[in-house]
Amino acid sequence: MRAYNERLVLSLVYGHGNLAKSDIARMTGLSAQTVSVIMRALEAEDLIVRGKPVRGKVGQPSVPMSINPDGAYFIGLKVGRRSAELILLDFLGEPKSTLRVSYPWPVPEQIIDFVRGGLQSMTGALAPELRDRVAGFGIAAPFQLWNWTEQADAPREEMDKWRDVDLRAMIAQLCEFPVYLQNDATAACSAELVFGRHQGLRDFLYFYIGTFVGGGVVLNGSVYSGRSGNAGAIGPLPVIGPEGKPVQLIERASIMTLERMIRARNLDPSPLWNSPEHWSGFEDLATEWIRVVARGLAHAIVSASAVIDFEQAIIDGGLPAGIRDRIVEETRREAAGFDLQGLVLPAILPGTIGPLARSLGAASLPLFDKYLIDRNMLLGES
Repeated sequence: MRAYNERLVLSLVYGHGNLAKSDIARMTGLSAQTVSVIMRALEAEDLIVRGKPVRGKVGQPSVPMSINPDGAYFIGLKVGRRSAELILLDFLGEPKSTLRVSYPWPVPEQIIDFVRGGLQSMTGALAPELRDRVAGFGIAAPFQLWNWTEQADAPREEMDKWRDVDLRAMIAQLCEFPVYLQNDATAACSAELVFGRHQGLRDFLYFYIGTFVGGGVVLNGSVYSGRSGNAGAIGPLPVIGPEGKPVQLIERASIMTLERMIRARNLDPSPLWNSPEHWSGFEDLATEWIRVVARGLAHAIVSASAVIDFEQAIIDGGLPAGIRDRIVEETRREAAGFDLQGLVLPAILPGTIGPLARSLGAASLPLFDKYLIDRNMLLGES
């Protein structure tokens, strides 16, 4: 019970920014004495810090308590089809350092070498007294990478190496803290839920446009990962393709499609992967691609809305913010052209995390496993 109550208090302080003991007692129903004991324990572990007393009311001054940014650190790894990324977060979810490597396709040995060097660099950059505060390592990676050989234009023998790889176990041998694994798009969805700037999200469909499009589902304020951890994968969803024939959304709303368009013009597609915040040199192709993406996403949103009454559909990705916003606007226009009789179209919104969403989501896995509880409680709801 003590462990649960400590998580409860940490979750409330985390979600509200700072809270006094009296606020926590009121929200949780715990006695003032119990809250005081918990707060002293959390403060002794340097997980929370005292603010300046607030005076002006009858009785003792109120002392707000807030999360100590240096209370814990978390490392996240994103394994993508074209690039990998490592990120170090503090206890408030602020990135402290980021490393990225690009490749034509992912190879297990290269990923392990990248992680080995990155771990040494990131932990070595921390002050000595903070290095033992790294609480966990999260991995966000596509499930069954070997199934995407053709779409990734990769050699079959290279991608088949992933069939016998336990990435979590291999990385666990490189570090002394717990290692977690989640589907990459689900991790990105978690990052939007936890760290995103949209307020009060409870039921939404999430799209992440990467090398291949993926997604996630949030119900009642929590990510729904499903029986196999692949709920909301989105990519295989049938949509209308060329000449009115059905194709998978992955063929219409993925950056891989734009890369192929660029290569067909004998242009260099490397800015797509090396500089996800800035694309230049193929603006006309990007405009054409945006229209294709929007048609696919609109179809997916309308179809999904017939199954679950989502409040929002959020679109993000490893692409420049301006491109993302154009996709959102074009998707709204395309969705409005469908026959919506009997449906309530969700609000179509831009994501607020961007290219870091998958690595942020990976790093949040140990944060929630070790310190916080359900998102509904984080929001202070009962």
